[in-house]
Amino acid sequence: MGVSLLSSPAFPRIFIFSFITSYLIPELALAGITRHYKFDIKLQNVTRLCHTKSIVTVNGQFPGPRIVSREGDHLLIKVVNHVQNNISIHWHGIRQLQTGWADGPAYVTQCPIQTSQSYVYNFTIVGQRGTLFWHAHISWLRATVYGPLIILPKRGVPYPFAKPYEEVPIIFGEWWNVDPEAVISQALQTGGGPNVSDAYTINGLPGPLYNCSVKDTFKLKVKPRKTYLLRLINAALNDELFFSIANHSLTVVEADAVYVKPFETNTPLIAPGQTTNVVLKTKPHYPNATFLMTARPYVTGLGTFDNSTVAGILEYESPLHSAASIRNLPLFKPSLPPLNDTSFATNFTNKLRSLASAQFPANVPQKVDRHFFFTIGLGTSPCQQNQTCQGPNGTMFAASINNVSFVQSTTALLQAHFFGQSNGVYTPDFPTTPIFPFNYMNNPPNNTMVSNGTKLVVLPFNTSVELVMQDTSILGAESHPLHLHGFNFFVVGQGFGNFDPNKDPSKFNLVDPNERNTVGVPSGGWVAIRFQADNPGVWFMHCHLEIHTSWGLKMAWVVLDGKLPNQKLLPPPADLPKC
Repeated sequence: MGVSLLSSPAFPRIFIFSFITSYLIPELALAGITRHYKFDIKLQNVTRLCHTKSIVTVNGQFPGPRIVSREGDHLLIKVVNHVQNNISIHWHGIRQLQTGWADGPAYVTQCPIQTSQSYVYNFTIVGQRGTLFWHAHISWLRATVYGPLIILPKRGVPYPFAKPYEEVPIIFGEWWNVDPEAVISQALQTGGGPNVSDAYTINGLPGPLYNCSVKDTFKLKVKPRKTYLLRLINAALNDELFFSIANHSLTVVEADAVYVKPFETNTPLIAPGQTTNVVLKTKPHYPNATFLMTARPYVTGLGTFDNSTVAGILEYESPLHSAASIRNLPLFKPSLPPLNDTSFATNFTNKLRSLASAQFPANVPQKVDRHFFFTIGLGTSPCQQNQTCQGPNGTMFAASINNVSFVQSTTALLQAHFFGQSNGVYTPDFPTTPIFPFNYMNNPPNNTMVSNGTKLVVLPFNTSVELVMQDTSILGAESHPLHLHGFNFFVVGQGFGNFDPNKDPSKFNLVDPNERNTVGVPSGGWVAIRFQADNPGVWFMHCHLEIHTSWGLKMAWVVLDGKLPNQKLLPPPADLPKC
């Protein structure tokens, strides 16, 4: 049996229109075709945890529709906004070579799509295959506006592992009984931390460990002696997640749509914004049991968090058992690491290595043109006059990179750059190192106030970059999943304590480091990445914990055009939204 990417009830089919034939199913498509999707942004009543509410969705689906394509395909995705909220969609992990206008973050590469307006995201998938996802990229709308983005290899190109019997997307999310837009609005108004979610979800379903949710449980039905490729996606807003299936081990084969050297684990760790493909080998005989698959957070910060557990069920199909008899089988539960198990998290991430083969090389920049050192962490902003704030010592929570808390422009940065109108929009003077160095892991400064600005880094085309990101203990050490738009990067090193520029670089892995688009800056430590700035445009970089992004833990890189036609940003499309 082939892949079943279009048959899961958790992700209803949506039609794809092609220049080759109408209503073309992706599995039957030729390589390098144009695929047309339509996303209608609309309100839909959805019930979870016995709470019914109206949520923003794509095509009335929660989670949203699955996009399936092949490497080399051209995608045209028309987004029509039927709700009162402004909207933009980010195709998380797609390089967007020369097509930065389609990247999606609001006020960075585009103005948002306003009510009753539309925009066609137009891009080609170049040199990428694997599991990614798409999500809203404005405010906290991605709480409900998200879905899988599956890129199959070019036709005739096999996986670098045995072909699975079936492929199943498993996308983790968070559910609030209230409106998430009200949650972040209140947090920004009071200066305090946000109210945490009421549940985690697997493919939109909270599962039997939550109140009133036995009927809302994701079930993965499998057969003995088969292999299944599970495409794991963390679309949760604010939590890294451990995941495990009782009495089954998993083989990791891909991270962030890049193949890795396979290794076995019982429990992958996936940060928000990350994807991980794992191979599940089922038992050789019908086991006369069912098995919980569960996920719960890995937490390092001092703030409140949702410490609940989401569960689905792995169920073996048997012609000898009815649905009623299956419910009476023993149910095994997996064991997950402690919530704050940084040692486990570190051991897992250290196992991730690129294939570094002739077919899938690891093109790590061996020489570095520009070195950057960024501190990543929380801080505070002063409370506004005549207001009582709920942050530390009566202040407001903030977050920053090199103590610069990013101020969102009201003009799209890419437009300002492309038309040479950056004056008054942004300045090209983002600090390459901390303005006030200190002992980042001990004795934080008494002054925790951040500075504010819309500051960017400008890079000539094809600059090779090494960036060290250092966690700080200001308001407590914490893991931060940093996502870079427009590029993959290589994770060449990481460690705990303060980065030592004299000793630590000698330990960098420049042979087969993990290549990805989102990396966790370790709690109480640092991570070093390298990338080639070979994609002209303006590229957002931010913490994928949504509350930290809201507090200002973000910045952007400007990559200038190269000399050749294929090194230049294409002109903006005619339907680019206006602010």
